[in-house]
Amino acid sequence: MVKKEELLKDYEQAEPRNVSKTDFPPNFVFGVATSAYQIEGACEEGNRGASIWDDFTHTEGKIIDKSNGDVAVDHYHRYKEDIDLIAKLGFDAYRFSISWSRIFPDGLGTKINMEGITFYNNIIDALLQKGIQPYVTLYHWDLPLHLHESMGGWLNKEIVKYFEIYADTCFASFGDRVKNWITINEPLQTAVNGYCTGIFAPGRHQHSSTEPYLVAHHQILAHAAAFSVYQRKYKDKQGGNIGLVVDCEWAEANSDKIEDKSAAARRLDFQIGWYLHPIYYGDYPEVMRNNLGDQLPKFMQKDKELVRNSLDFVGLNHYTSRFIAHATKSPEEGSFYEAQEMERLVEWEGGEVIGEKHPNGFMLFHGAFGRFLIT
Repeated sequence: MVKKEELLKDYEQAEPRNVSKTDFPPNFVFGVATSAYQIEGACEEGNRGASIWDDFTHTEGKIIDKSNGDVAVDHYHRYKEDIDLIAKLGFDAYRFSISWSRIFPDGLGTKINMEGITFYNNIIDALLQKGIQPYVTLYHWDLPLHLHESMGGWLNKEIVKYFEIYADTCFASFGDRVKNWITINEPLQTAVNGYCTGIFAPGRHQHSSTEPYLVAHHQILAHAAAFSVYQRKYKDKQGGNIGLVVDCEWAEANSDKIEDKSAAARRLDFQIGWYLHPIYYGDYPEVMRNNLGDQLPKFMQKDKELVRNSLDFVGLNHYTSRFIAHATKSPEEGSFYEAQEMERLVEWEGGEVIGEKHPNGFMLFHGAFGRFLIT
């Protein structure tokens, strides 16, 4: 068996080259992805209920340029054109998200909105007619506003029940044609930026030492509940797969010092380990338990049984990388960053830059995806 160190060495010494589709295995899937709020528009059509992002983007001071998703790229009316473009580009798959508020306008699951069902049926059928496989995300951050205002949304464990009802409805309505499901896309972004920094909907930051971890806990339980209902009611008949898509910034130690290497490992545990460790091992990473103490919720035994192995695949969204240095006090605000005892840097202590900067200023290309696959 090839050692991990040898694989890393080969990866780091590999020369860049031009890559074509034929370089990949025949069953490799090439696709594109979107999310409902970012593209659909038609915010008041089809009996759609408001989401937390509708409220957030219309709140003065939240969005610098005052943009919102009221119209977006008008995918709601132009989905056929968009699907034609996907087909012309030669993609095999299209990942899109369903708006919970289009299926249940209040989020409660008491009455199905058939206009929403029809809209997504039309998208799925149009994709299949073009030979494009639908990959469907159940939740891409756009929580029905009513759930947030009436019960606290992801802060309330009752959300697990409502998410299960919503997932069950989607499986029953679309599962005869959809064979790849993602329960939640990038749950960390909701937990941290929605409930710690407050820069995403619903814009909370007042209780950053507890709320992000409570939100994440309920997200994990909701994911597992959706997986469970699919296994019980639909797996044998529909034969689909259920996964979770996490995002993670690659963490490269800022030096050869033990404390920096430990900080880099800690950084990964607080991102990808936060969501996947409970699924694979039954609890949060040990370093999170040690550093957060009672701030981190505990799984009851029945919850551990529900969560363990509750996925068929893992999706990974990776955008950027950082050098990580140990720091007793994080320069970034919020318990999530303070508990990691680290500092994120673009430049190594020896002067090396982590990667080529993207024009958007956020992404730095480091070639870290191969490291994720090896780690």
